[in-house]
Amino acid sequence: MRTALGALERSGRAGRPKSILTHRLVFSIVCAAAFGAGAGLAAATPDPAWATELAKWRETADASLRRERGWLSIVGRWELKPGANRIGSAAGNEIVLPRALAPATLGVIDVNGRKARLTLSPGETLRVVEHGVPGDSFAQRDLLTDDEDEEWVTSGRLSLQVVRRDDGKFVLRAADRDAPRRKNFPARAWYEPRPDYRIPARFAPQPKGTKIPIANVRGEIQYEDVAGQIEFTLDGATVRLDALDEDGNLFVIFRDPTSESTTYPAGRFLYLKRPGEGAWFVDFNRAYNPPCAFSAYTTCPLPPPQNWLKSAIPAGERYPGNKS
Repeated sequence: MRTALGALERSGRAGRPKSILTHRLVFSIVCAAAFGAGAGLAAATPDPAWATELAKWRETADASLRRERGWLSIVGRWELKPGANRIGSAAGNEIVLPRALAPATLGVIDVNGRKARLTLSPGETLRVVEHGVPGDSFAQRDLLTDDEDEEWVTSGRLSLQVVRRDDGKFVLRAADRDAPRRKNFPARAWYEPRPDYRIPARFAPQPKGTKIPIANVRGEIQYEDVAGQIEFTLDGATVRLDALDEDGNLFVIFRDPTSESTTYPAGRFLYLKRPGEGAWFVDFNRAYNPPCAFSAYTTCPLPPPQNWLKSAIPAGERYPGNKS
């Protein structure tokens, strides 16, 4: 299974729900709200089972953000050039790491075709992270960089990951276990639970292979597989959102008027698990911020124009940094 940061960087769309899947943030929708209830109505009394499950999901989302090698721990991101890339804390390296994390010359990453080989300087060793725990040490290694095989290597406070993106570029990330942002982060901020923003929906699939353009914060365009449209009623109007395919489930990138005041300006994410034989629901209480809301070292996707909502969604994750 992909590591969180690697899966997000690989296609230049940081924040995709692979991080949710990898770190056990996917939960089934468990509330039994009446079909036909919609946003814009008076808030109903929350179903206790739904409220409990939502609280657990939010706690796990917060823990995932704070975890070792999570978004709050990232302290650097660099694109690697073909050939030798020297890394270390000395100014003469192509990749200059923080002095507190690395020796002057840690080693060299050689990028050749689809491979990235890390050769450490004499006397230096790193360990491969296996199932979240440092394992075997090495002095030279062909790093696993593709899709399901991305990995972290670590020593002390420092962890490194190299990812090969879909466009062929290699990206190096550095994480600091003791990063101040990780240690001092207060918590994610959420709106109070709103059962009226758990809305019954219909799903209209698109033919397999249908793609739509998705821009990211770096101005790059990726053509993503769209599973179809999720359709529901919001403030008396029919709304349709393009939903990307995520291993048979749905991933929605959207923006609404709260982005101008209380939520992340670029938009938010929403993951919808396929309900099987049951009905679809869009639960905006689980709308969450992209990694760009927490880290400068990300490449987050932006909502396509057709996913800009006219009605405000005061539900899900807030953004205290929004000062407008």
